[in-house]
This record gives sequence, C-alpha cells and structure tokens, in this order.
Amino acid sequence: MVEKQNIAPKQTVAVKRTIDHLQGNKSGPTVVFFAGIHGNEPAGVFALKHVFKELKSKNSALKGQLFGVAGNLGALNRHVRFQTVDLNRIWFPERIKNIRANKQADIEEEKELKALLEVLNNILEKATPPFYFIDLHTTSSDTAPFIVLNDSLLNRKYASNYPLPIILGIEEYLEGALLSYINELGYVSLGFESGQHDDSKAVENCIDFIWFTLQLTGVVHPSKINGDGLAHFNKVDHRFYEIYHQHTIESGDKFKMFPGFINFQKIPKGVEIAMSNDAVIKASKERQIFMPLYQDQGGEGFYFIRPIPKFLLWLSKELRRFKVDHLLVKLPGVKWKSDKKDTLIVDQRVARFMAKSIFHLLGYRTRQLDETHLVVKSREIASRNSDYKNTSWF
Repeated sequence: MVEKQNIAPKQTVAVKRTIDHLQGNKSGPTVVFFAGIHGNEPAGVFALKHVFKELKSKNSALKGQLFGVAGNLGALNRHVRFQTVDLNRIWFPERIKNIRANKQADIEEEKELKALLEVLNNILEKATPPFYFIDLHTTSSDTAPFIVLNDSLLNRKYASNYPLPIILGIEEYLEGALLSYINELGYVSLGFESGQHDDSKAVENCIDFIWFTLQLTGVVHPSKINGDGLAHFNKVDHRFYEIYHQHTIESGDKFKMFPGFINFQKIPKGVEIAMSNDAVIKASKERQIFMPLYQDQGGEGFYFIRPIPKFLLWLSKELRRFKVDHLLVKLPGVKWKSDKKDTLIVDQRVARFMAKSIFHLLGYRTRQLDETHLVVKSREIASRNSDYKNTSWF
C-alpha cells in the first residue's frame, strides 16, 4: 500500500493494488477501471476513490461487478511516470510469458506487471461477461478530455456512445500497451484522458466519465444516458480522429517542446514546435497537434492527427463486415503469417500498391518488419462480439 496526496481536495489517500471492489445483488457486466499505470497520473485513483465512496454511502443498487485497480504502485509513491521502464510499454506476449514463469521479473515494472496480471486473470476467471476495461490517464499538456482505443468495430461501437473525440491508431505507434494486450483477448477496452496531470478538473472529469460509464454499461440504472453528464466536455467535436505521425524521442536525444501547445490545436505551416538535438522542428504544412510532451519522461514527443471522414468510417465497417481482407492473399506479395489468419506479411517490393491506409480500412494496423516487409495484424478476429450482443448499446 502507498499513500498519495490528493490534488482536489487536499487530503491523503491510501492506495492498494485493488483500490476497491463492489458486487451487485443482480447479475450484470464486469467493469474494470485501471488508474495510475503511470505514477505521475493519480487523477484516476482519486476519482475512483470518490465514486466508490459515494456508491457505498448511498447504498446504490448495482448490477454485476465493479473493480478499481491501481497500476504502478512504486511510481505512484514517487510521483514519477515510471521507475525503470514504462509499465504501459512492456505488455508483450513473450515478455509476459517469461515474467509469469519467474524467468524475468528483475526490474520494478516487471514486478508491477506480474501483480497486475494476477488481478486481471483472477477477474477473467471468476467474474462474468460482458467485460469492460477502462484505463484512466492524464496528459502533460492542457487538453480537452478524449478517448483512445485500438481500432476494432466492437471498440468503435461502444466508444461512440460517449460525446467525446475518439482517437484511432495509437496502437500502431505505442507497442506493449496494457489496453492492446486486453484488446487481443477480444474485450471492449479503451483509454480515457481526463486533463492535465495536476489540474483538479482532471479529477472532476474522471468522476463524471466513470459515472457515465457505469450508466452506459448498466452497472447503475441508466437514467441519464443522454450525455448531459459529459456535456461540459464538448470543447472538441465528437468525432473520430486518426494519428498519422509520431515524433519519436530516441535514446540520448535532447528534446524540448516549445511552450503553449495544447491537444487538438491547429498550427499553421512554419510554426516552430520543438527543439530536438539543437535542431528546430517546424510544421511543414498546417497540422493538428496531439499530446505534446511537457514532462521529462516519455518517448513520444508529439503526434499529428486528422479527422476521419464519416464515409471512410462507413466504408471501413462494410469492408470488414464482408471480410474483404481475405481476398488480399490472392494478390502478389501478400500472404498469411500463420494458419490463424489474423496477420499478413506484405512484401513492399511486390505489393507497392498496398498503402497503410488500405489496411487501416480493413481493420489492420501495420508495423515495419524489415526494410521491405510489413506485418499487418487484424483487430477484428479476436473480438468477442457475442458477449455484448444483448447489451443496450450493441
């Protein structure tokens, strides 16, 4: 257990791995909130403490189960993003396999991962579907609240119920994230960014988001699903955006954002964005900036995003629904990686016409395997759609 000083109001709260757990008198969904995966982002911890306290004080009628799970206890105690490595960048199957076998748990974050994995597996074994996994975060820059998710149709459909901007494609840039691991298991999973790390409004936004989620999933009575509880969030249009560029900070780089940038800000051509190794980074054309880095730890300097036209979202849904991706292996330079048929290997020397945007439409996210080959993996194969077919939103 660690103790954290709350930022609104000022008080000290104790933090255990399981922040709290409530089970309703009636059957229903299992909703799991993670908070503090990054130790300098405690807003979610405070918000969950507040909501659990209110649920208990009002003796609220619940359906299903509600869990609050703290992430990096050691980093939370030190108020740093991470201790040795980023806990939200190490959820790789092979690494997890070694950690579970006690072959690899030498650093603090691997020990944190092992403890989190035990909690997660225990929930999946003992609780009942449908499962919802929500990771609560904050950002180093000022921001309007938003949602990030892996691009499966199941995630899209669920997230569309929130009156918030929704960001697709981050999993193509961030490897080893907790939500990507959970999404590979087929469950609804998304991240919520509530505001700037030390802004008291981030806690308030998180509380409102948690209540809305409990109503949407049916854990509490859905009497206010009309979105009024999140109406004050609407500083940015409720629509889908796609990340198309990341400025990566390599080991040894000296990087510093110039002051004043905020999430979703449109910046004209020629604006100076940051310094990297004594060189100025400028916008080569008009851009929309996303998650500018204003903290010492972190390997992602900033992103560029763009709105996704509604027609492309519709087209993407229809192409995936009819499994058009299975025709791709008929084309030269494209083949399945395995009999599982969820991952393609693309030889770019042959299939030069296969742009990343085409794979995105079909529900695939791409990674560069080597100089000439792409690995593209489906986000649809694993989705447990049947678990959610009787929900009110599906």
